[in-house]
Amino acid sequence: MSRLHIFDMDGTLLHGSSANIELARQLGLVAEFRALDAAFGSGEIDTYEYAGHAHGMWSSLTPEILGRAFAGAPWLAGIREVWADITDRGEHCAVISLAPGFFVERLLEWGVHAAHGSRFPALPFREPVDMAGILGPPDKVRIADLLCAQYGLTRADCVAYGDSMSDTDLFAVVPRSVAVNADHHVSGVASHAYSGRDLRGAYALTRTAG
Repeated sequence: MSRLHIFDMDGTLLHGSSANIELARQLGLVAEFRALDAAFGSGEIDTYEYAGHAHGMWSSLTPEILGRAFAGAPWLAGIREVWADITDRGEHCAVISLAPGFFVERLLEWGVHAAHGSRFPALPFREPVDMAGILGPPDKVRIADLLCAQYGLTRADCVAYGDSMSDTDLFAVVPRSVAVNADHHVSGVASHAYSGRDLRGAYALTRTAG
């Protein structure tokens, strides 16, 4: 029987950080993005307002800056090894994140089978952001369903890995989930919990669970 392993990125594959913060480090805008994150976390702004502000602050972002941010980010150890093992077992793996797709999709080079993030224009920006391409937490479930249909699976065959409020919708509809270095939003609802800096440890919990 196959499985679909669905990974969040910010705070999950990235330890204690996010794509937006790593991009902000390169642009000298960390304080501005932390303020934006706080406004989103408090409900002052929604996903679409966040994307609009981010698009404006990324006006000087280039593929070269993106590459430096991705390469220097605090990734968990063992990501490639986990995805290689999933592939060798004939299973499937995907990353579904609210982060910008131009960052998330770089993980395809590491062996994940599908990578979905919020859609922004090509870098450097010459066009406005289309809000129809910006993802919210319910979209994680929608995309997971699409991937299940593609792979001939159901929600019952899924394992989700996440760390925060954006993962609660997905955790609620799959039978197995791993809270990875998680906050209170998911730590109490996940079937497993992992704290550390090696994805192989989180993945091992799902293998021993059968």
